[in-house]
Amino acid sequence: MLNSTNDGEQTMRIGDFFTKVATFVVATMISGAAWAQDGISGLESIGKPVQGGYGFQTAATELARDIQWLDGMVNWIIGFICLGVTLLLVWVLVFYNRRANKEAARFTHHSTVEVIWTVAPILILIVIGSFSLPILFKQLEIPESDLTIKVTGNQWYWTYEYPDSEFEFDSYMIGTGEPGLTETVKAELAEYGYAEDEYLLATDNAVVVPVDAVVRLQITGGDVIHSWAIPSFGVKLDAVPGRLNETWFAADMEGIYFGQCSELCGKDHTYMPITVKVVSQEVYDAWLNRAVEEFAGLPTSITVASAD
Repeated sequence: MLNSTNDGEQTMRIGDFFTKVATFVVATMISGAAWAQDGISGLESIGKPVQGGYGFQTAATELARDIQWLDGMVNWIIGFICLGVTLLLVWVLVFYNRRANKEAARFTHHSTVEVIWTVAPILILIVIGSFSLPILFKQLEIPESDLTIKVTGNQWYWTYEYPDSEFEFDSYMIGTGEPGLTETVKAELAEYGYAEDEYLLATDNAVVVPVDAVVRLQITGGDVIHSWAIPSFGVKLDAVPGRLNETWFAADMEGIYFGQCSELCGKDHTYMPITVKVVSQEVYDAWLNRAVEEFAGLPTSITVASAD
């Protein structure tokens, strides 16, 4: 009986081994097929949240670098204010307590102090505003663009339109409808070339743009208010039904960047992520030709005659 049991356990271990090998082979085959389907490989995932992280994601645009610098400057100002207030409190506790002052002062106001605490905050706000307003305006003053993408937020997925090539596609979170990070979801992530820790971040169809290109974004909502946000780009703009909001970015680092809908839009609000792949111009041209064919768009080599 003991031998039979050991033989059975050994057989089970061998079966488990071959099962794992088969799973690995299948996953590898799926992943290879996915790269052929997507046509984009070798990109590093740059803009994504990190476990335990508390700082900004890597800045990949001028807009993001400006925002992060402004945040640092304002934090220094806040730090000096907090330090000054703390020192003032310590001064009062040490030199104006009951032991040091047997008889409390009876004055009701102090003109000099009142002027200081009125003028000083005004000057601080002027300094902050003189730096923050130009950065805010830069996000809305769109330079001459190389590419236009229309973004429509829906419950609960994104629709992207490339009007120059007359095609559009929907972008869903990988694993939509699954109860979690199941084996099916893992296989689907591998199919599209993503790591398992990018679950809830990766989408089936990613936005693809060329590096260093000025991308004009036209953002709207199809049902309720959504918000399109990529932290590494310094871009966050509401998608409002019936309104076309515009912003731009120019990513200067090739890689994969993730974002999320940042406006509460319903029960699946947290399940409509954003994926953007920044690639070289050559890779983008090849992807565009495939996308035109896949999504029935207008080939770049064809010029449509005008109505005139």
